[in-house]
Amino acid sequence: MRVIEVPEVEPVASAWVDGAAVTFRFPDPWHRLAGVRLSQDVRIPGDLLDFRRAAAGVGDDWELIIARPPVTRMEYLFELRYPDGGVETVTDPGNPGQVQGAFGPKSVLEFPSYRPPRWLTADAEPGQSATFEVPAGSLDGAVVVRTWAPAGARDEDELPLLVAHDGPEYDALASLTGYLAAGVAGGWLPRLRAALLSPGPRDLWYSANPRYARALAREVIPAVDGRLVTSVRIGMGTSLGGLAMLHAHCRYPQVFDGLFLQSGSFFCPRFDDHERRFPYYPRVIRFVASVLDRSARPVPAVPITLTCGAIEENVGNNRLMAQALEAGGYPVAWHEVPDMHNYTAWRDAFDPYLTRLLRLVCG
Repeated sequence: MRVIEVPEVEPVASAWVDGAAVTFRFPDPWHRLAGVRLSQDVRIPGDLLDFRRAAAGVGDDWELIIARPPVTRMEYLFELRYPDGGVETVTDPGNPGQVQGAFGPKSVLEFPSYRPPRWLTADAEPGQSATFEVPAGSLDGAVVVRTWAPAGARDEDELPLLVAHDGPEYDALASLTGYLAAGVAGGWLPRLRAALLSPGPRDLWYSANPRYARALAREVIPAVDGRLVTSVRIGMGTSLGGLAMLHAHCRYPQVFDGLFLQSGSFFCPRFDDHERRFPYYPRVIRFVASVLDRSARPVPAVPITLTCGAIEENVGNNRLMAQALEAGGYPVAWHEVPDMHNYTAWRDAFDPYLTRLLRLVCG
């Protein structure tokens, strides 16, 4: 692995906003780089991502100036290109702001309009948890379940249950149980529990897989019910996890009383032809088509809240799904957020959108 040497001088900002422009700089005092490119997901055209040597008098920096994208925060990396043809992707060494994501850390630039959730700094007890495995014969494996409950809750207390696909990731990267603990302690959430489901082989399980839906409805949920007394259930998931939650609801409508779906991977050829390389693409588009033409929608309908980044790739198929569900009689709440396909965006949408759904379903 290459070691990036940064000059031993007083550090300066390497990414900043100036009105409608965003400037990035990367130091190269020994001229070891053949180029620098911005790696981002805010849909900046590819021909605008290459850095140039900074103007005379600025030093030996590489510089890129772009128009400020229509988001409130921006995650990014630098792609370094070497004269020997080597390429390396790194975080911004001059920006202390970083965020962990599903594929590792990224640098983050927060624009002046960004406000983190207030509940992040709330004083709340962390609650109590337990972990167990549910053997799932239809999957030839086991689903790992971690439960969370507010401090003092007993297993025999009848409480609502929030069931989360990618649950451990939701918790580690989006502070899901921190949100629940803060809400219960502050009285703006009903007293409830959560079941955080590990994804296993995620692409296989969460891609509208009938075997997974059967295991969830007939094995995992009954196993949780055997340990905890539950009143109502709300299913949640993001990306493929959101798709899988809607698929499970359509096949087994008695399981969930409400759904919270974030940036769901509701692939359809109209918007997602570029996803054809995904091995389970045909299965996904068949299921999505069946929902859009109403043949797979169960009755009675349950409240569904959907959120998605206003300019992320999935926004087109999410808008279409929200419109179709609403036309089919579902009580739908659709919200576009000023961020992208990442756990911070999903975290920031918990309140008020998940809050409203939990209040509605839990009573």
